[in-house]
Amino acid sequence: MWPKACVFVGFAVVLLTGCSQPPDLAVVARKIVTMDEERPQAEVLLVRGDRIVAVGSREQLAGDLKRARKVLDFGDAVVYPGFIDAHLHVAGTGRALMELNLVGTSSLDEVLTRVREKAVELEPGEWLLGRGWDQNDWPVKRFPTKFDLDRVVPDRPVYLKRIDGHAGWANSAALRLAGIDASTPDPEGGRIVRLPGSREPSGVLVDNAMGLMSAVLPQADRELVRKQILKAMDHFASLGLTCVHDAGVDSVDLTVYRELVDAGQAKVRVVAMLLQGPILDDYFRSGPVLDYGNGMLTIRCVKLFADGALGSRGAALFEPYSDDPGNRGLLVTPPEEIEKVTERALRAGFQVATHAIGDRANHLVLDAYEKALAAVPTADHRLRVEHAQVLAPEDIPRFAKLGVIPSMQPTHATSDMPWAEDRLGPDRIRGAYAWRSLLDTGVRIPGGSDSPVESANPLLGIYAAVTRQDLSGNPPGGWYPEQRVTLHEALRMFTVDAAYAAFQEHELGSLSPGKKADLTVLDRDLASVPPSEIPRARVVATVVGGNVVYSRE
Repeated sequence: MWPKACVFVGFAVVLLTGCSQPPDLAVVARKIVTMDEERPQAEVLLVRGDRIVAVGSREQLAGDLKRARKVLDFGDAVVYPGFIDAHLHVAGTGRALMELNLVGTSSLDEVLTRVREKAVELEPGEWLLGRGWDQNDWPVKRFPTKFDLDRVVPDRPVYLKRIDGHAGWANSAALRLAGIDASTPDPEGGRIVRLPGSREPSGVLVDNAMGLMSAVLPQADRELVRKQILKAMDHFASLGLTCVHDAGVDSVDLTVYRELVDAGQAKVRVVAMLLQGPILDDYFRSGPVLDYGNGMLTIRCVKLFADGALGSRGAALFEPYSDDPGNRGLLVTPPEEIEKVTERALRAGFQVATHAIGDRANHLVLDAYEKALAAVPTADHRLRVEHAQVLAPEDIPRFAKLGVIPSMQPTHATSDMPWAEDRLGPDRIRGAYAWRSLLDTGVRIPGGSDSPVESANPLLGIYAAVTRQDLSGNPPGGWYPEQRVTLHEALRMFTVDAAYAAFQEHELGSLSPGKKADLTVLDRDLASVPPSEIPRARVVATVVGGNVVYSRE
């Protein structure tokens, strides 16, 4: 409730001298980018508790600025609304920061060198786990085999996830422990890659076939998950993220989240997406959790999977892969199941976010959503498609028609562009990573990173969305540049529209009176520098609910 002596003057809430309490915090900067259309720019922001109570110029708020209990003066730095990542994996990011990191390796030999070096650090018999390899970045773009790993580590189990998390690579020791051999059938929605001319497993498991390894992999206990989440949160705060949407959590993750929030140790807000299983039944009975720990944890979304990934040729396509005739990818969940779970979720007050990358998967998910909404009419459902990566032309306008949100990750386009057209051919590629085509239909696109698949740095996502170029500026002019967005649209993806995707637009996403005091402070104005400088911007501070959770100093 606003103090009675406070009045509204235009957009700014000007706190008059008669207000009984001074602001707890005043934030001052040369430029404050509010992302509020009514007043897009300011110099002073006042906070009481964890909420913004005024935004305006130095002149307008001079008296209250003097009375503030604490002042954060960022000088020439620029303040933005706290950046939000609408799709990543928190514990997975923490795990990637702790395990063998293969991101950026450019050859099989480089991967094997890192594997050999990591093995020396481990106890006898301990599993060697890692993530990040991508055969598309190697001179010979073929899947590796168990024999490659056996050459460097024959005496312990090794299991390395592909960069997208949709394929795993095991050595012979790991395959033996899992009981995977020539007689093992491919599971529904998965593929055991075989050696040429035989049924013998090559060592690579795609999508649901990765589950064959799950029973023998070391299980992360609650303490390990806690360490992973804490490490990831520290990392996110250093990148200017104040809220993240965790795209797939289980009961252990949620227990840890609650414990961290209760102990005041959660540095960033989390919107948790529930994975299928018993936990889903429990939450459908009890209902969404909307404001746990004063908004630090939200649970109102269900995560489903329609298909695999493009890089491992598991994305479900209408027609075969251009570089793999006969392969149309994998449907990992039947469309009827997606429809059924969506109906249950809508009845229980939850939204659904379904992973869909291929054009066939996206089409089937939209069909399933349409049927579910016919069965359970819901005015403001905000059903989401995570990735929406390859779309048939006729499906692009269906997102707006159905009110479905395409949740997309701009750096996927710039990472995939060296090989994506080989997968899809010259026609289908025009419906891939189609941000402009979607925005022009009137939808909102929340932006994310899919970390640890990509870097969680939101500035890289903003840069990719604006330029469609890699960090070296290639290709000149951008890759299919007609799909670029403006800087303002890119900022919306990681602020206002990401908040909207979680029903949080009245709490987060812009620096407006009444909203949470979540801020990202950068050392430069993104609007006044060439796009090539966006990735070089540095985070000066990250503020969540008026508390500094990261400072470069």
